[in-house]
Amino acid sequence: MKKSCVLAYSGGLDTSVILCWLLEQGYDVHAVYVDLGQPCEDRDAILAKAKRIGAITSRIVDVQDEMCRDFAFPALQFQAKYEGVYLLGTSIARPIISKECLRVALEVGATAFAHGATGKGNDQCRFQLAAEALNPDIEVIAPWRNRVFRECFPGRKEMIEYCEAKNIPVKATLSKPYSSDENCLHISYEAGILERLDVCGLDKIEFGMCVTPKNAPDNSEKVTIFFKNGLPVKVNGKELNAVGVIKELNKIGGRNGIGIIDIVENRFVGMKSRGVYEAPGMTLLYAAHRCIEQLTLDRDLMHLRDRLSPEVAEMIYYGFWYHAKMRALLAFISEAQKNVTGEVTLELYKGNITIINRNSENSLYDEGIATMESSEAYNQDDATGFLKIQGLPLRVQAKLKNK
Repeated sequence: MKKSCVLAYSGGLDTSVILCWLLEQGYDVHAVYVDLGQPCEDRDAILAKAKRIGAITSRIVDVQDEMCRDFAFPALQFQAKYEGVYLLGTSIARPIISKECLRVALEVGATAFAHGATGKGNDQCRFQLAAEALNPDIEVIAPWRNRVFRECFPGRKEMIEYCEAKNIPVKATLSKPYSSDENCLHISYEAGILERLDVCGLDKIEFGMCVTPKNAPDNSEKVTIFFKNGLPVKVNGKELNAVGVIKELNKIGGRNGIGIIDIVENRFVGMKSRGVYEAPGMTLLYAAHRCIEQLTLDRDLMHLRDRLSPEVAEMIYYGFWYHAKMRALLAFISEAQKNVTGEVTLELYKGNITIINRNSENSLYDEGIATMESSEAYNQDDATGFLKIQGLPLRVQAKLKNK
């Protein structure tokens, strides 16, 4: 019986070569393009190319709204940022790609799941760990971890030559100075010239979502975002679904130079790498969401969430989305966000975000209590006893030190 596998297919150089290589290894290949809202790709051309190469089936699976609603927005509710700055746009996409490919594998009776992630990066971990969690019996084929494959294709030059010999059209050229990965949440840029730390990424990259801050308009722009139970549901008064919110904010933030970062990060596999990311919509959402939380979340609950936030970011970055701990954390954040309802207006100017207004029906902010003016709502005499109790351990410790 002929072997059968599902390939997570992007239509780029790597997965086009891998599709052809898998056919040569005797596999029937089902090519699955998981539509994540990639802004710069021709989906019809990608499907046609998969069929032309020889995929037994090729299909597009649109998961844009699901990815935003069920993956990106819970990360937003956690204010999850890997190493304090990266909004996890690529990391969030991998578990849903894996889920859909494994679903198709079950449908077509395939026994293997193939992907084009390298043996040096994080994506191999995310694909592998998702597969282990969702279908432990599936064989995972990672050609870049196969020595024979690497000997056939030691570099881009050999891959391009292979495609030319097989008459496979690819956009890649030897002169392209970096690689990119995109979805509706963000676009990432790495490798090539960006491996040099003395090169400014903003000067070298042709961004797909944003203008650079210095090329943004000279006039500011305001945007109003409404949240219900910690989820963004309206932009400038217009009710939108999850992906609609992201795409609208991408346009608004992108034209104002919002959401570009240039970082050196610690990969799960142990090495450091340099990445440049643009995520205009998600950057606006993180800023706006934090504003509403400041009004509506109890101090201790917010501080607990903030302690969990880096751990959640790390789990997403490493690929543990389907871990039991993540399920428990998602249940926690759903409960914690029930009162995070309100509206915030932001002013955008050349990459900067300023808060103009915020309000919530669930606001815990009481101007009568907070005011520095005289108020009967708060008796300052009460602070003396409060501080006496809080200072008791310090006084006991100080006496011990002074013995």
